[in-house]
This record gives sequence, structure tokens and C-alpha cells, in this order.
Amino acid sequence: MLAYIIGVVLFALGICVSVALHEAGHMLTAKAFGMKVRRYFVGFGPTVFSWRRGETEYGLKWIPLGGFCDIAGMTALDEVTPDEAPRAMWRFKTWKRTVVMSAGSITHFILGFVVLYLMAVTMGLPNLAAAEPVQPVLASTSCAVSTTTKEQAENSTCPPGAPTPAKTAGLQAGDKVLAVGGKPVASWNEMLTAVQATSGRTVFEVQRGNQQLWLVVDVPKVQRWSPSGVKDVGMIGASPEPPSVTTQYGPVAAIGATVSFTGTMFAETAQRLIEFPERIPAVVTAIFGGERDPNTPVSVVGASRIGGEAVEQGIWVLFFFLLASLNFFIGVFNLLPLLPLDGGHIAVVWYERVRDWIRARRGKAAAGPVDYTKLSGITMVLVLIGGAVTLLTVTADIVNPIRIGP
Repeated sequence: MLAYIIGVVLFALGICVSVALHEAGHMLTAKAFGMKVRRYFVGFGPTVFSWRRGETEYGLKWIPLGGFCDIAGMTALDEVTPDEAPRAMWRFKTWKRTVVMSAGSITHFILGFVVLYLMAVTMGLPNLAAAEPVQPVLASTSCAVSTTTKEQAENSTCPPGAPTPAKTAGLQAGDKVLAVGGKPVASWNEMLTAVQATSGRTVFEVQRGNQQLWLVVDVPKVQRWSPSGVKDVGMIGASPEPPSVTTQYGPVAAIGATVSFTGTMFAETAQRLIEFPERIPAVVTAIFGGERDPNTPVSVVGASRIGGEAVEQGIWVLFFFLLASLNFFIGVFNLLPLLPLDGGHIAVVWYERVRDWIRARRGKAAAGPVDYTKLSGITMVLVLIGGAVTLLTVTADIVNPIRIGP
């Protein structure tokens, strides 16, 4: 239980640090361009302590659920003092404002990449090859018995006197099957299909170290349960070697591996965002007692619980992988062109730029900053929708959380 609590706290702390650095990305780029940053605080609520350095107040607040960076004149509606007016953010060039507003997401991407790189050179990255066909290499031999129900199929014990075709024929752990009955096989599934389609004395071509062997296996026909029904199939009683869970890299090779893995994670993140709306009904179902789909969205609470379970079970690879994944997700989500997200502000900035370019082509003067009050209705609707989704996911993660074990 203590390990679980430590895991939850560590994961929550990791999220807080990520969000704090997100705001630091805004602050540092704004300062670099000469914008005035009034305040940079970690957390929300009452102030624990603060100090002033130069023109910026830094501090910590009691509720460690994020932070904020107060840049003078982020929009033309923001009140600024006369001395702040020349350095108001909305007065700066479009590309500079874009850099500042996207700096938070870029920070998340950098954090995710750093976490994955450190994983690559220490504990290893999750092996993408695990999703590829399993090689036809034996891990162990067992028996061939009939199973007519799901419960029997899930029971791996061998009854006394059960036939052991593979072991009796001399097949051993580590043997790689090259062909079954003269038919070449390249994966475990191909070998399984070939075995199930045959019976009686069958020649197996096997690679054992530097030796190439031909072993005769007496393949019996047994009844095997599957979701599609019970069928008579050939069976030799053997299990495959599972693919490695992770792959570790040297410091140089880890750079390329991390770049490739990051690309895969970006693609998966985009796919999850596309599927996000259609998964919300499953979250509602889970709240009212339905089975929780492990692919449904999770909140910070749910992610922290999974992180706690990962630490409790010693699966640190999952802990850090989840932390990197969350950084990528937050970074991409924050760039969606919706207010009040940073992506929404970027969309407004570029709308102004394109609009004024078109007006200039027509010989007209620039129209000035967008009036955010006209967008307040849309913004409020999006805030309410976001709040409702957050409430749903948090509730589901409390009453029916996703677990990584039984």
C-alpha cells in the first residue's frame, strides 16, 4: 500500500512539474522577446510565499494543480499601465506571439522526449516489435488435450497421462521451427495454422543452434474451444517465446530510437484525440456500473492511480511511459484551435494576420486586434464542455478506475 501511495504522489508531482514548466516556457520566451511578464506562479489559490525579481513576481500557491504566467497585454482587452503598453504582448509580431503561446506545448514535447530518451538508455523503451508476428521458437513443451469450454481452454494444467507430442518427438525449448510437413513457416501463427490443419506423423524441420534437424511428430487431433466454436484441430503441445517487453539502447543509438518512438506516440495521440468524443458514452456507462473499457479517457486522478499501481507492481517502464504519454497528449491537446487553449489564441492571432493581409491587398488599413468579447460565448460553451468531461472522467476514475492488474 505504501508503494502505491508513493507512486500516486510521484506521478501527481510529475504532472505538476510538467505544468509548471509549461508556464515557464511561456515566461522565458516572452521575456526573450521583450514582453513584460508580471507574475509566474506554481499552483492556484492562496499564496504560500512569493518574491520579486526585477519586474516579475514569482511564487507558490497552496493548490498544486497547475500554474500561470501573467503576460501584460496578452489580448487587446487586457488592462495595461502606461509603462506596460509599449511591451504589451498583442503589439508584437505574429510569429513572436505564436512562439510564446506555443512554447508551453513545445515544453511538454521536450519533456516527453527527455523521459523517453532516459528510458531508452536505462530500462529500455517498450518494444514496438512486440506487436509484430511472434517467431516460431518454442519456449516450452506441454500436452495435447481436448477443451470444449472457455474455462478448460484457459486452464494450462496437464492431466496425468496426457499425450506430449512435441516433447516425445524430441522438440526442445529454444528450437525454431522452419517448416511443418514440408511447408515453410515464418511466424508462430503460421506454424500454429499448419499444425492445426494436419494430423498423424508429420516431419518438423527445426533449427537448434547451428544444427538443422528433421523430427517426426505424431500429431493428434483434439477438440479445441474458440470464440467461434469447438473444432477438431491438430495439436503438439508447445508454447512460443514471448517477445521482449523493452529494448535498451546505447547513448547514441537511443537518440534515433527515441525520435522514432516519439513519432509513433504522436500518431497514437492524434488518433486518441480523434476518437475522444466517441469514447465519452463508455465513460458514462462505467460510472453507473458498466465494465470500464481500458481505452476510455482518464483524468489526472486516473493517470495517477495507474502510476501508483505501476510502482506498487514494480513496473517502472509503465510509470515513465505513461508520464511521457501524458506530456505528449497535453501538448497536442493544448494546440487545438479552441479558446481558451493556447491553440485558440494562436488561431486568433493568425486570423488577424491573414485578415490584415487581405485588407492590405485591397488597399485597406489593418482592422486591429480581434474583439475577444465577441468570442466569449463560444469560449464559455467550450469551458463548460471541458468542465463536464473532466467531471465525468474524474468520477469514473474514482468509482470505476482502470487497473493494470486483476
